[in-house]
Amino acid sequence: QVQLAESGGGSVQAGGSLRLSCEISGYTRRRYCMGWFRRAQGKGREEVAYMDMDGNTRYEDNVKGRFTISRDDAKNILYLQMESLSVEDTAMYYCAGDPCPPPSRMWEYNYVGKGTQVTVSS
Repeated sequence: QVQLAESGGGSVQAGGSLRLSCEISGYTRRRYCMGWFRRAQGKGREEVAYMDMDGNTRYEDNVKGRFTISRDDAKNILYLQMESLSVEDTAMYYCAGDPCPPPSRMWEYNYVGKGTQVTVSS
């Protein structure tokens, strides 16, 4: 059974940076498509960043140039480096994974972590 565990969230001032990590356990040899989505309080879920099994990436428009998704296959960790954070980035961030090709929405993936809270203050 694959399990995902996020870490690295916290409180930061606007303009600051954070790096989220998603530790993948129970990983099989199948190659997974992975991503990060978020949910702000009172708002809907929003896909943030995606990486397919070949390392191709895709980002939501509001985070392009500020967020970077990466993966360390040796350590089985997915990262989300976040720069120039703004108050609008405040949300619970979730890691998701599924064998490729995945479902159309990350929150529908077979494996989703419990989330890590990011709070950005002005």
